[in-house]
Amino acid sequence: MPKERVLVTGGGGYLGLRLAGMLWRDGADVTLFDLREPIEKAAADMKFIKGDVTNYKDVEDACGGVDCVYHIASYGMSGREQLNRKLIEAVNVGGTKNIIRACCRQGVHRLVYTSTYNVVFGGQKIEFGDESLPYLPLHKHPDYYSMTKSMAEMEILKANGTMVEGGGALHTCALRPAGIYGPGEQRHLPRIVSYIEQGLFSVVYGEADSLVEFVHVDNLAKAHALAGRALQEDKQHIAAGQAYFISDGKPVNNFEFFRPLVEGLGYTYPTVRLPVSLIYFFAFLTEMIHFVVGRVYNFQPLLTRTEVYKTGVTHYFNLGKAKRELGYEPAEFDLSEVVQWFKDRGHGKVNSQGSRSKWRRLLLDLAFALMAVLVVMSFLPRAI
Repeated sequence: MPKERVLVTGGGGYLGLRLAGMLWRDGADVTLFDLREPIEKAAADMKFIKGDVTNYKDVEDACGGVDCVYHIASYGMSGREQLNRKLIEAVNVGGTKNIIRACCRQGVHRLVYTSTYNVVFGGQKIEFGDESLPYLPLHKHPDYYSMTKSMAEMEILKANGTMVEGGGALHTCALRPAGIYGPGEQRHLPRIVSYIEQGLFSVVYGEADSLVEFVHVDNLAKAHALAGRALQEDKQHIAAGQAYFISDGKPVNNFEFFRPLVEGLGYTYPTVRLPVSLIYFFAFLTEMIHFVVGRVYNFQPLLTRTEVYKTGVTHYFNLGKAKRELGYEPAEFDLSEVVQWFKDRGHGKVNSQGSRSKWRRLLLDLAFALMAVLVVMSFLPRAI
């Protein structure tokens, strides 16, 4: 039989490259599509196309001759990216619409979308939630990323059953992963380690029994591969039009999850615990300050409001549907590989360098923040 031909958008990133490698080892003909070159060396016979999901011509060209598209590319998940609304909507909503349109024009029959837990979560407590939960109303999302990912997921699932050129229908599904981790993860873990090394990871917040979930990159890549297969005709398209929560299946306190990383790098785990409401207010002020000075000095917010909710409020989900319909069974992982990955690159209390420059950068950020506060206060009415 001919090789399955797959396209991975965001294929140059962490998850995209892991998924591509897994599909390639299973015998697929893999094409990576991204704005940037892969973060790691890809297999020699993987094709890389430099392109932008917001450019329809780029997307349509990349989808030619493809059997299945794994749409992972997104923008605005964390940090300062969360505050760039224009680009977030262009990539997450506009890019997804381009993918759907290109699949229909190019005769692609299967489309797997990487969504997020946040399509149903906006700071409310959720225990063993399942896919019957309604979407969080768009206006209740505390950040633009989650809102646009929700809009994009709706578009993906609505497109299921759409007729494609050349005959047949487009079959779509969406995966809703928890927070991703693993050795080499580029988005969250380096930021957390930088906070640890700068002494900023000195408090925890939220209730000690609050629980969240994580998913190892290899478990998530496996879930994507299974979803692609579950859209095939020989699987009766069982996943068509469906959404699935994906995690390691082990709810854990967010800060306890990172304890092995803190202590493994030689630092002391914090004992001071603060209420979520206080940290949320701090994050709100940080976002307001960034709004005022961001165009002049685009500093990295210590936390955003969404990150406070995602780390300090209980929300975890039932994997029953993914297990039944996709055959998903998460493997066991811990943070030992992650700790070693950072140690091998010179991180850790004994090996860390450049702490002065890090503190200098922090002081500079605080100075700009203070300036912003003074600017805002100058517009407040004065007492007579």
